[in-house]
Amino acid sequence: MAYKSARLARSLKRMFGSQDMTTGVIWRRLAAFSMPLLIGNVVQQLYSAADSVVVGRFVGDTALAAVGASLPLLNMLLILFMGVSTGTGIMVAQYYGARDRERLSKTVGSTLVLLLLTSAAIMAVGPLVTMPVLRLTNTPDSVIGPCAEYLSILFAGISGIAFYNGISGILRGVGDSASPLVFLLITCAMNIVLDVWFVAGLGWGVAGAAWATVISQWASSALCLWRLARMRGAIDLSIRLIRLDKALCLEIARLGLPAAMTQLVFSFANFVIQSLVNSFGDMVLTCCTIVTRVDGFAMMPNFTFSMAMSTFVGQNVGAGRLDRAERGTKACLAMGVSVSAAIVGLTMLLGRAMIGVFTGTGEVISLSYRMMCILTPGYVAVSVMQILSGAMRGAGDSVSPMWISIITTVAIRTPAAYLLAFLTRSDAYPVGRPEMLHVSMLIACVLGAGLSYALYRRGAWRGKRLVGL
Repeated sequence: MAYKSARLARSLKRMFGSQDMTTGVIWRRLAAFSMPLLIGNVVQQLYSAADSVVVGRFVGDTALAAVGASLPLLNMLLILFMGVSTGTGIMVAQYYGARDRERLSKTVGSTLVLLLLTSAAIMAVGPLVTMPVLRLTNTPDSVIGPCAEYLSILFAGISGIAFYNGISGILRGVGDSASPLVFLLITCAMNIVLDVWFVAGLGWGVAGAAWATVISQWASSALCLWRLARMRGAIDLSIRLIRLDKALCLEIARLGLPAAMTQLVFSFANFVIQSLVNSFGDMVLTCCTIVTRVDGFAMMPNFTFSMAMSTFVGQNVGAGRLDRAERGTKACLAMGVSVSAAIVGLTMLLGRAMIGVFTGTGEVISLSYRMMCILTPGYVAVSVMQILSGAMRGAGDSVSPMWISIITTVAIRTPAAYLLAFLTRSDAYPVGRPEMLHVSMLIACVLGAGLSYALYRRGAWRGKRLVGL
């Protein structure tokens, strides 16, 4: 009995402690690290999906469209701490792999201050730009009011979203992917309960969904901060270290700025696309919102493997193990492509049932399913693009993934969406066929995968290590 208890304690310690990715069987390390990440990413999607399901079912399709119309502006204003989180994650993984405890701890301290500052900036700017941006993107009059209300509440509570994502990135950098998962499971259950209570029970509409998300994210960020404070074996977290270190902040900016610029360009491109989507009318906007929610779940393995590769490559590059980093990338590609191919089949098979969770309107279900069938084959291509981009970022090359995203989004997807819509105009479809929105995305995914492979093979990422050899 004592032996079994000790064995269980060791297993829990391995699961919830920092993991050294520079040793051991590669595929097992990747699988063990990726599984909690995958579950956690799926659970995180439930935050948004719960809002959409509850609002769509208890308020209506117009309210559901309002939640969907909020996403481009929200994503654009999250750029600040997304850049901080990306830069920090690369540095934490490499310093941990290099066993540089001092710079690792100072990086964490600087990051906490930066997250606080970026949260304050978003809280100040968000409410000021909401209405002008919604009008600029031709948001329908029936949607604009509830959309603005939803966003104003999310901006007020943005610190919870910022600190959860920032601190969970730090935990992943030192190999702990299990703790953020447990915290997400707890707070996601809280979010669903609050959604139903606030929206269906109290009748707060989209405002209730927003408050449920904010409260749950605050809880998850508090739990992550508590976990970080207890990781004394890997990180020194004291008051004297929670300050801005100029050199480390500049390094975070150097690594995070390309990711932030990528998201900025992506967000502006989404504004342009959103304007096209809005021109199709309320029903197409509702369909695109539903497809985006389902797509968010289906794409989670790709984003998960990308995050896993950033940590795996970061730790191994920090330890001077370039050979192991390359072997890990090949192993992750095999895993990612296989999982994505399986998801394509499942999505095609179960797509109508998934869409039916959000709405009972037959016309909306049919159009959403057609859009989904066009989009899903691109998941395999996205798997290649995300894994190779994650590997390059983990090595310290965040510029190559930036150019990949900019080219695929700005030079390919956006022009293709407008051109294909124009070419398919008719009496029945005066703006063009709405399915072309997703045909353009499929084209961008395939070309992005080819570009990612070319840049990875070129090998500039091999010379981006942050610590001395």
